[in-house]
Amino acid sequence: MPTGTGSATDPGVDVAAILDDAREMVACESPSTDLAAVARSADVVARVGERRLGVAPERIVLDGRTHLRWRLGPGPSRVLLLGHHDTVWPIGSLLTHPCTVEGGVMRGPGSLDMKVGLALAFHAAAGRDGVTVLVTGDEELGSPSSRGLVEDEARLAEAVLVLEAAADGGALKIERKGVSLYDVRLAGRAAHAGLEPERGVNATLELAAQVQAVAALADPAAGTTVTPTIARAGTTTNTVPASGSFAVDVRVRTLAEQERVDAAVRALRPALPGAGVEVHGGPNRPPLEAAASADLLARAQVVAERLGLPPLTAAAVGGASDGNFTAGVGTPTLDGLGAIGGGAHADDEHVLLDPLPGRAALLRALVADLLAAPTNPAPAARGARP
Repeated sequence: MPTGTGSATDPGVDVAAILDDAREMVACESPSTDLAAVARSADVVARVGERRLGVAPERIVLDGRTHLRWRLGPGPSRVLLLGHHDTVWPIGSLLTHPCTVEGGVMRGPGSLDMKVGLALAFHAAAGRDGVTVLVTGDEELGSPSSRGLVEDEARLAEAVLVLEAAADGGALKIERKGVSLYDVRLAGRAAHAGLEPERGVNATLELAAQVQAVAALADPAAGTTVTPTIARAGTTTNTVPASGSFAVDVRVRTLAEQERVDAAVRALRPALPGAGVEVHGGPNRPPLEAAASADLLARAQVVAERLGLPPLTAAAVGGASDGNFTAGVGTPTLDGLGAIGGGAHADDEHVLLDPLPGRAALLRALVADLLAAPTNPAPAARGARP
């Protein structure tokens, strides 16, 4: 297990302190749906961040959810370090999944996703003017209250570094699929299934037709998945169903595909005479396309080579993050700069400790590199969020 102060790549990286900070945050459970737990977690994260950054954060409470922001230095913010402190783990998870550090592995609920990433962000930002650290409290829910905050901060920055966990083998995440979520509701007409079914309009049959139509919108060659998920219809076994609904999960690699699928879903029309179709929902996160990450990836690879680290690899992943939002407003974004490990959201969630010194050194050096030579010198041109 890495111990002590410094690393082979950067004598300023204190790996023991990073682990101590991460354990302190993991020890405070923070399920996204529990507002009181998220508030308690914000207190702990604020304490850890203040200890490393030397200043207290702004506390931003939106819809009852607590987010934290540090703006470092007197001048404009140029680099945004982005993370979240909420997790998917319910209260009581520490009893069955205690936080441990042994055998070169750290375990615990939220360790990989993403409290070790937060510790890395604090250590990378320490002493750096021109950096904003934003830690939100509802990312695991789709960022319903923090999306505008994330987008506004991204518009002020020249670059965004997202501290979500790395992909397999430590790869940075240069492409994330966009997400659209729909609730398709079907209207029919009830009738007795035995006495006069012909007087009814069967919402289950309408549901079946619409599920097939929606599923056909997928385009595997383009990386577009359109997946009907939860479905419901009817009330009793002897009644022609008068209503039904089904949910749809859409994942796309490009904005053009997201717009194509959205238009097609909204154009759904009833298959049965007398039936009705309503579509609710829509795009939830725009895609993080590879073009938004290309320049930052190249800079990170140069920095890694300069530090003597193994060559950086990159990956496209299906899951979304707040990096989708920052790329969506036009700010160069590089994701997956957090911990290396596995099992996010699962029983075996863990962080590998051997790569941690190099990861910390990479992030700290990349922040310094971006502050020394901007990659996107005119963020003001993107304007304010409407």
